[in-house]
Order: sequence, then structure tokens, then C-alpha cells
Amino acid sequence: MVLDVVIEEAGYEAGDIRISGISFQVRKGELLGLIGPNGAGKSTTIKTLLGLLKHAKAKVKLGGENKSYAYVPEQPVFYEDLTLWEHLDLAAAAYGLSYETFETTAERLLIQFGMEGVRNDLPAGFSKGMKQKMMLMLGFLVQPDVYIVDEPFIGLDPRATKDFLRLLEAERKRGAGVLMSTHVLDTAEKICDSFVLISGGKIAAEGTLEEIRVDAGLPEGSLFDCFDELA
Repeated sequence: MVLDVVIEEAGYEAGDIRISGISFQVRKGELLGLIGPNGAGKSTTIKTLLGLLKHAKAKVKLGGENKSYAYVPEQPVFYEDLTLWEHLDLAAAAYGLSYETFETTAERLLIQFGMEGVRNDLPAGFSKGMKQKMMLMLGFLVQPDVYIVDEPFIGLDPRATKDFLRLLEAERKRGAGVLMSTHVLDTAEKICDSFVLISGGKIAAEGTLEEIRVDAGLPEGSLFDCFDELA
């Protein structure tokens, strides 16, 4: 187990409970898909396990060798006066990477995501997809025990999506767990080992696709069909 989450309740203000009774684990090498309709509580769940909400009753345990994680947010966050390379350099310093390790990894990621030509550009001028690529690169600078990735496919073109999935697969083979929130259910069905479906701030179903199908009463249903039935 690399991530153990137990959320009794959480909200953005005192007395305003947005989610409750949510618990799940991410095992070593597992990709767990966090799915649900808009407003169901997916983002609140992620913010709670990251410790970003004051009004929360929750227990979160990190496992793995280093008890470390990397977070890729849904909305890109950047400093307007720092270039792409300077963002990577700053993140590497925060992670405590040696400059040699940082430089090797950053160069590889720049090439892999097709961003080597804009390394010295300011991200304010980037397209939405380029900003998303930057956030993924920042997350993959290190090799944590678990990745927490919020809506990673938004803005990515097919090539970048393929590169991202290839990186995820390599990290899973290394033993990293992945918690991924996504609306792209056809892709999630293909790559996720198991799912947690949140609806109305609570868990509506969880387990493998086969188990989700049983809950939905759709033995041959797609994840989209099960989602539509249960959410």
C-alpha cells in the first residue's frame, strides 16, 4: 500500500459537508481511477487528502519506501516571470534533486513532450495544452511512491497523451501507485486497474470494472454505461 485514505467528512466551510464516508487504498503499481460527475466531490477528495482543506476529518497515510508523492493539479499553476526551464529548476531544488539528476531528467522530459524549443519561454504565452505538459513534466521530475493526478488529459493532444501514458506505465512498473481523477472514461477503462465512483459526495461504487459492472447490473457494460447507471 502506498496511499491509504479515510475521509469521515470534509467541506470548504464549517458545517458545509461536501463529502463523507470516503475511503480507499492505492497499492504499489496500481492505477486507481477516481471518477464521478461534475460536482460529485472528486476535487474535494483530492484537496482533502493533500491537506488543503481546514474543515476536514480525515486520515491519510503514505506508504512506500520514501513515503513521498507528486501532485499534478487540474489547473496549471505557474510564476509569470519564470521560464519553463526555471520552473523545472525551482521544482528540482524543492525536491532536493542534484543538478546533474535534474538536468538529465529535465532534458529527457523536454524532448519527450516536444517542449525543448520553448524551454526559455514564459508559460504565460503557452497554449492550454502546453501548460498542461509543463505541469506533467514538473510532476515527473522525481520518482515518488505515489502520483496524484487531477484531470491530466485536459488540453493534451493525442501525441502528448500517449507520452503521458507511457510515462505512467514505466512508473507503475517501477512500483509507483497512481491516483487519477478523470472524465475521460474510455481511456480510464483501458488503463485503470480499479475505480472509485463518487456521486453526491459519497462512494457510489468501487472495485475493478467487473465489480463495477455487477453493481450497475450491466455484465457487459462499458465504464461509461456503468457510470451513467450508478451516478
